[in-house]
Amino acid sequence: MPSHPELLDWLATRFVKSGWNAKALQKHIVMSATYRQSSLAAEQARAADPENIWLGRGPAFRMPIEEVRDTALAASGLLVRRIGGPSVYPYQPDGVWESLAAGAKYPLSTGADLYRRSLYTAWKRAAPPPSAIGFDASERLTCIVTRQRTNTPQQALILLNDPQFVEGARILAEQLMRDGTTPADRVTLAFRRVITRGPSASEVTQLTRLYETTREGFAAAPDSAVALLATGERPRDPTLAPTELAAWTIVASTIMNLDEAVFSR
Repeated sequence: MPSHPELLDWLATRFVKSGWNAKALQKHIVMSATYRQSSLAAEQARAADPENIWLGRGPAFRMPIEEVRDTALAASGLLVRRIGGPSVYPYQPDGVWESLAAGAKYPLSTGADLYRRSLYTAWKRAAPPPSAIGFDASERLTCIVTRQRTNTPQQALILLNDPQFVEGARILAEQLMRDGTTPADRVTLAFRRVITRGPSASEVTQLTRLYETTREGFAAAPDSAVALLATGERPRDPTLAPTELAAWTIVASTIMNLDEAVFSR
């Protein structure tokens, strides 16, 4: 049921009085203070109205895949900010081009080209980047006005397993281990790098517990830690213990997957 039936009645009455002018109704809605407000709100306001029943803040929307990828690369320090140049070919699952593009071999980029902004990613209409399609990007076979905004399990799997994001999490984890002395320090540094705020005491406790549990798991299966750290072209720092680094990679990946990391405000 609608949460504000009186508001709907008022809008319906205004609609009728305007001579059923749909354009005027839409203009009135989108120019209202309620529609234009930010999704940011004080903690007290969120605690008093967690479901936003009273429309005290605007909605947050997931960023397009290009911004999600570039944000992850920027947080890890991998993003190459050079402007201009030819298209690049970042990580992509094996066999996509071969199966969809008449057997053409995917020319995977190397070095700095792997970390160029998503704007420069080559796009083949017969075989578009799978991660982009998973995040509602157009296949570019037809012209569209705007992209859909969906939130699916497939998108979570991309953020957790795509080599670009796993490698970014590992590079960020290396920085955390070098710059932070305690688990709490490292969690705080990660929060500031990824979502530009400090963590709450509860978040520090939960992520510290995640680090400890994950470290124990990798200590019992060191081969899985080595396999995780081998993801991506950039070699891992050999001076850092693999089990420790793998555990912090999981923590960094978890923070990169928070709503605050992939939603615009």
